[in-house]
Amino acid sequence: MLIDCHNHLGVDLFFYLNGYHPYAQDLPALVTEGRHHGVDRWVVFPFVSNLAFDVAAMRSGRIQPGGLENVPYVFENERMLREIYELYPDLGRHTLPFAILDPLREPVAQLAQLRDLHARFPFYGLKIQATIIQSDVKALLGAGRGFLDFAAEFDLPFIIHSSVAPADVWSQARDILAVAEAAPHVRFCLAHSCRFDHACLDRVAELPNTWFDCSAHRIHCEGVVRGLGFVAPEDRRFPADYRDPAAVLQAMAEAYPQKLIWGSDTPFQSYVDKDLALRSTYAEEIACVQALPTTLRAAVGQDNLLALLRLKDEKILARE
Repeated sequence: MLIDCHNHLGVDLFFYLNGYHPYAQDLPALVTEGRHHGVDRWVVFPFVSNLAFDVAAMRSGRIQPGGLENVPYVFENERMLREIYELYPDLGRHTLPFAILDPLREPVAQLAQLRDLHARFPFYGLKIQATIIQSDVKALLGAGRGFLDFAAEFDLPFIIHSSVAPADVWSQARDILAVAEAAPHVRFCLAHSCRFDHACLDRVAELPNTWFDCSAHRIHCEGVVRGLGFVAPEDRRFPADYRDPAAVLQAMAEAYPQKLIWGSDTPFQSYVDKDLALRSTYAEEIACVQALPTTLRAAVGQDNLLALLRLKDEKILARE
């Protein structure tokens, strides 16, 4: 079985209003294309910007409160779960939904909503993308500590967007690792291969409660080739031939055979704005994992994710 651990559903108004791409994906589009290329199951979560932010401000490229909702992700989480369980249950049974959260803003109200949702709709983990919403992931050790307690209570892992770019003060991979060290009773997956930061990847390998995913792998490899600043600099970078993304994935799988989890980040396998164009396709992302030797493909395409999820009933994966 091939499981894609990193997929967005819904709409991102910040991207849409500013002319960036991608900005939307629905469940039928994801499952139809993924099945065509050999994917069997999908971990899914909402897009990142949310209706707690002022829409006019987002249109001007700013993130600030004052939107249509008072609490982050109240609308987005329920909207996605209803799409999965009520609008398209035939497709939704092939997904493992995660709820998304803001680690800093309105944590008490968010937790109340998450408890209510968890009682009504199964979800299997928690997602954070703190960069776009400008919310410090270290809040999990302060104002947002209740999210760690919630995760421990319901045995839910986190998938957290990670960064190494100095300007990104919200999602530093080292900060996420510090949270994981302080919360050994909770499981964490750091997204985007820690931007190929070798020391961070080695630390993921050392900690018993951390994994990493390779989402948006090809455009991160392109970032290395083009010398872009969102990946680790050469002196900190995992050694590999980044001109060949499939070879990079195999090198990481061999170095971290129990820690690497495959994910595409669809539709963010591409990223295009007014200054930058990084383009890949879902088919090309899938081809990288399918090129792995059989044992490694089973580990990164299924087994390591199941270790992160620790599902109470793996029969849900057998649903047709």
